[in-house]
Amino acid sequence: MPEFSTLRITPDPQQPRIARLLLNRPEQYNAINDAMPGEIRAAVEWANAEPEIHVIVVEGAGKGFCGGYDLAGYAEQRIEHPCQQEAPPWDPMADYAVMKRNTEDFMSLWRSSKPTIAKVHGAAVAGGSDIAMCCDLLVMAEDARIGYMPTRVWGCPTTAMWTYRLGALRAKQMMFTGDVIDGRTAADWGLANEAVPAEQLEDAVMRLAGRIAGVPSSHLAMHKLVVNQAMLSMGLEQTQMFATVFDGITRHNPEGLWFRRYAQEQGFKAAVQWRDSGRPIPEGDEARALIREMDARK
Repeated sequence: MPEFSTLRITPDPQQPRIARLLLNRPEQYNAINDAMPGEIRAAVEWANAEPEIHVIVVEGAGKGFCGGYDLAGYAEQRIEHPCQQEAPPWDPMADYAVMKRNTEDFMSLWRSSKPTIAKVHGAAVAGGSDIAMCCDLLVMAEDARIGYMPTRVWGCPTTAMWTYRLGALRAKQMMFTGDVIDGRTAADWGLANEAVPAEQLEDAVMRLAGRIAGVPSSHLAMHKLVVNQAMLSMGLEQTQMFATVFDGITRHNPEGLWFRRYAQEQGFKAAVQWRDSGRPIPEGDEARALIREMDARK
């Protein structure tokens, strides 16, 4: 078996046609660090090269699926975010190159010739929702949560999957509000294939995976290519390009820099509480003035 620092992947002992890809940073709520995107891609490539494996189940260790990027470290630290260049001039293409690589790593789940199923308990939020929605199918616990709260400030979902999974109306609601929805709502909206009580999640996912695993792998690959090609024809790659560039802008415009300064001064939890509370977020000249005040207090 391949060995990774942020996850593990093994065939299921009872159903060896099913690979179990476990995001394995439970103490950090499986938060995405620098290594995880590339390790997801490497794990998917390993599973694709194993003839016996027909389907990949993606899940999280501990209390939830994935809490997103490890932003508590990135936002509070004085050492800059790998893509954050506060000393002008900001190089948007350097930022784009790093974040696009992460997007392509997550999209390995979508491009995989073997179908992928996200098994979501707890939370799949922010970048964690990107991982879940790059999977072909999504099964959630009824009380699990999914959403992209950083659309309120300091983020844009680079995979741009919300529109393709939900349609324009619901996607706009999620992007404009930064709200999270539970598994029941996700299933009602057509985002999740199924939502079940948490204690039934394992059985529901393995029942679906087992059903898929009985189909010849060549047939699964062809059916997936047909559906994926329809999404590509709708402009998925071009949309992801825009989204990834815009993600960089949200971290470098006055609102994004205000959020970062506030997190550095008051702590990331305080910044998130402001972001998610519905309080107006400082913008434009107000944000610039607050940045100057916080910088003067350093």
